[in-house]
Parts: sequence; structure tokens; C-alpha cells
Amino acid sequence: MKSFSVMAHAVTLGVLLAIAGPIFAQQAFPTKPIRLIAPYPPGGGTDLVARLVGQKLGETLGQPVLVDNRPGANTMIGSDVVAKAQPDGYTLELAASTHVLVPLFFKAPYDPIKDFAAVGTIARSEYVLLVNPAVPANTLKEFIAYAKSKPGQLNYATPAAGGTNHLVHEVLNLQTGMKMQHIPYKGSGPALSALVSGEVQLHFSTTGPTVPFINSGRLRAIAVTGEQRLAALPNVPTFSEAGLPGISKLGSFYGILTTAGTPKPIVDRLSAELAKNLAQPDLQEKLLAQGLVPFISTPEQFDALLKERLDDNADIIKRANIRLEN
Repeated sequence: MKSFSVMAHAVTLGVLLAIAGPIFAQQAFPTKPIRLIAPYPPGGGTDLVARLVGQKLGETLGQPVLVDNRPGANTMIGSDVVAKAQPDGYTLELAASTHVLVPLFFKAPYDPIKDFAAVGTIARSEYVLLVNPAVPANTLKEFIAYAKSKPGQLNYATPAAGGTNHLVHEVLNLQTGMKMQHIPYKGSGPALSALVSGEVQLHFSTTGPTVPFINSGRLRAIAVTGEQRLAALPNVPTFSEAGLPGISKLGSFYGILTTAGTPKPIVDRLSAELAKNLAQPDLQEKLLAQGLVPFISTPEQFDALLKERLDDNADIIKRANIRLEN
């Protein structure tokens, strides 16, 4: 009987240790450096966001957060690394809103929702609708009337076909009945230059690089996405104010993802530290300097945003019949 009791205690102790092991490991997280995958080349705006956030996370978590640039295949190479990593919180991804757009155009080796765990958002990057000053329109209403008077004669620029920028243009066409020609360029710089030169008449751009052109009068800002006017462009109305509320929510965003199956206490710890950092004035100022608006959310809120935007993107692609050439 005594031997049975000893055995029972031993089994019980073994079970408790088996349960306690992961719990202790989660409480101690992190105990080694964390890798933050940036599926973009070094030196760009997204890479800068990754490094700003990674440095802050490293300081508050007590372990280095090392940015690992994995560009290629329209961000799918870097995302696939995260999707297939160990679900332990030591591999993160700096994801942009294209995370739930690229798999709609290309066959991805992962599911953009099921293979990832949302940690939290970082910032929004709003789009400003710009026209060349030669266009005789100062408001959205005036531009719509002008474009409708010249069906198929006006051109709009995008940094590439199939990006979030492209979808915003197509939503504008769908909601207003305008018919404009799409001219894709190889990057944001060439697209913006084409607008300044008058090669195209319309372009949706992120706000950061456009403010000097707007202030100097070389470009005219018509409206911005987002729920509120931007501090950098206080005189430019939102699309809701201008009469097209359906476009206001179509700005870009950045957030942090990790691998599906990562224990919730680890995800929650990462999310809490991210939110704490984003509430700090120094990080907010650095994001604002890049034309970004700090955006804090819980894992559940970020997950809901990703699912909503994936559905919205699929609907826009179908209604606008957007097809990419191979």
C-alpha cells in the first residue's frame, strides 16, 4: 500500500512538473534574443518602422530584438519564415496591410490568418488623394465632376499593380462611377514624380513624402483616408467629410504577428509591451515624423482587422475585376 502511495505521489509530481514547465517558461519569456522578420529590403520605410519598434521592444523585454530582412516574392518569403517557425514567441513579423492582400493575387505557402497569431498594431499610414495643379478641381466633388466629363481620358498612378494603393483607386472609381486609366510605376518615387510632371493627373500617396510638394503648391491635396484630419495636413478634409465615408477606412497599417499556436500568455506579454512602447512620446514622435499615426490594439482587435480587411480586399478585387499579368 505504501509503495502504491509513493508511486501515486511520483505520478502526481510528474504531471505537475509537466504542466508547470511550460508555465514557468512562459513566465520567464523571453530568455534569449527575439527575431523580427521584415519581409522588405533594408533602408525603406517599413524597415525603419521595424527597427524603431524592435529597439523599443528589446529595451522593455530585456532581450535584443534583432531585425532580419527577408525580402522577396511580394513579402511571401519573409512571411513564410514566420508561419513555419516554432510557436514560442521568438520569431515575429513586421507585417503591413499587404499581408492580407498578396495571397489574394499569388499562391502563398501559408494562410495569412490561420498560420499567424496577431500581437498588435503599430501605426496607420493614411493615403492622401493628390492631383496635379493643372487639374481644375479643389474639392473631391469638383474632381469627380471633372473626371466624369472626361471618361477614360485621365490617368492615375500607382507604385505597382495590385497593391493597397491600387485598390483604393479602384474603390474611388467604383463608388463614383469615374473611369480613369491605371498607370503602374516601379515604386512610390516614380509614381509621385509622374504626378508632379503632369504625366498623370491623380495619385493616392502616403502622406510622409507628399507634404513638401503640397506646401509648395506643386501638388494639390483633395482628401485623406482615416477618421480624423492629419496634423501634417490640417486643412485637408477626410473622405467622410468630403462625402465618401467608404474610403476613409482604407488606409494602410503596420502590426506585429507571430506564429500560430504561440501560447497566449506570451502573445499577451508581447502585445502589452508593444502597447506600452507605443504610448511613449518619443516613439510616437518618431512615427509621426514618418507620416504615420500611432495605432494601439489588442491581439483580438488586430486579428479582427486582418480578417475584415482580407474580406474587403477580396470583394474589391472581384468587383473591380483586378487581374495581374504574370
